[in-house]
Amino acid sequence: MTSSKAPDADKPAEQLAAERNQRVADAVQLKQPDRVPLLLGMGYLLAEMGGITKQELYENPDKAQALLEEAALRFQPDALMGAWHTPGPSKALGDRMTKWPGYGLESNGSFQFNEREFMKAEDYDAFLEDPADWAIRVYLPRAFSKLEGLAMLPPLGMALFGYYNTLNFGVLSAPPVVEAFEAIGEAAKRTAEWGARMVASAQRLAALGFPPFTMLAGSLIEAPFDFMSDTLRGMRGVFLDMLRIPDKLLAAEAKVSRFLIRHAITNCKAVGVPYTFIPLHRGSDGFMSLKQFEKFYWPQLKDMILQLIDAGITPWVYYEGVWDERLAYLAELPKGKTAGSFQDSDIFKVKEVVGDTMCIMGGMPLSLLKPGTDPEKVRERTQRLCEEVGKGGGFVMTTNVMELEGCDPDLVDVWANATREYGVYT
Repeated sequence: MTSSKAPDADKPAEQLAAERNQRVADAVQLKQPDRVPLLLGMGYLLAEMGGITKQELYENPDKAQALLEEAALRFQPDALMGAWHTPGPSKALGDRMTKWPGYGLESNGSFQFNEREFMKAEDYDAFLEDPADWAIRVYLPRAFSKLEGLAMLPPLGMALFGYYNTLNFGVLSAPPVVEAFEAIGEAAKRTAEWGARMVASAQRLAALGFPPFTMLAGSLIEAPFDFMSDTLRGMRGVFLDMLRIPDKLLAAEAKVSRFLIRHAITNCKAVGVPYTFIPLHRGSDGFMSLKQFEKFYWPQLKDMILQLIDAGITPWVYYEGVWDERLAYLAELPKGKTAGSFQDSDIFKVKEVVGDTMCIMGGMPLSLLKPGTDPEKVRERTQRLCEEVGKGGGFVMTTNVMELEGCDPDLVDVWANATREYGVYT
């Protein structure tokens, strides 16, 4: 095993953490730092490097933390992330929409989102009338097996009946309802435990000179169209809705947009982190025409982004898929107020069109870091990224999927070293 070059290895941890944090912050604000910052989403590569299963990576947090620290010290990134979230809440709730190693998958399976049509087309009227009531008494019982008892609850609006509504409290003792509330309590407990581990992990990494990557700690929301698609209508359902019931879809997007924005602002203020992560799933080239994009996707997303910016929040948007035909729309956003991660878009075209609009994150195709790749190709790609996309600042080097599963650690070394070699600003 080789070690990545560390030009500032002799600096104390506190200084290193401060410099790395500032390097990322400058890039996000479209400033030019001292060098191109490197973000590593270690993900399941931690399990591969440690010789353990992905299930154990989740079930043995001490081992996972040790592997994360080893990776940090080896690759010396400016920011890094471990494996995505935790299966604890999904297990507690009987989640039907996700699969994890050891939960719906074999021990070395990779996290999967199991998209289903949990909302039917005929549900729109009830959804639009009272989305909270519909969510709790209809949607949650469909999406989580341990929450089926919530379907027995009276309409939530009955809570406004004060004392008289206590006559309905007897249903709360029904075994299915009790099971549902116990499952919610268990999920809350698992989430709190995971949150405490994340805080402890950040503290341990800081002691080694690696600042916490706070951009994921604020809140997570979606474009209103994606919200209706991902966990409610599914891709097939929502695309049929565009053709059959477009007015109801647009009304639903307007409704969910309001509480998405309220949630993001409230949550960011509560945790003191002014970032919102917005992964985009259905708006890329090939999913819909530009005419459909202009009607169902972009106006709602843009309005949401602008309201978040007005609230002092920096949206970090993950433009999944290819957005080459839509880059001109992104150039409409306020300069220096958002960050954009790009999956399969032409990163050099992205720089040309929106390089003075937003911080660009990405650039390294995961395929180049797979075993068997000529290290020189990794160096050549890194040099070009630093010199062209990194020109003038506003660039964070990372992979196109912010994940390193299946990559060759030695090639990650080559990439990290080359980023520090070619990414220096003079």
